[in-house]
Amino acid sequence: MGSKTLPGQYQTKSTQHRHIKVSQKLQTLIRLLRQPIMSDKPNLDEVTSFDKSKLKKTETQEKNPLPSKETIEQEKQAAS
Repeated sequence: MGSKTLPGQYQTKSTQHRHIKVSQKLQTLIRLLRQPIMSDKPNLDEVTSFDKSKLKKTETQEKNPLPSKETIEQEKQAAS
């Protein structure tokens, strides 16, 4: 008996396994083909036409500033 099945015949576990693997590979290939293709050179139109004047001014504040050298020395002396 060959590996092909005729209508009405049962598939063996090995042929079912191969069918599942091929089906999974086809699904992966279809998913990859549906994704947009990225070119090697990105489109910089939006970056070059960006208007910085529309940005809001912000003040940057550090939440946890580093201690000064004096503070570190005081803590070292206090620990001794």
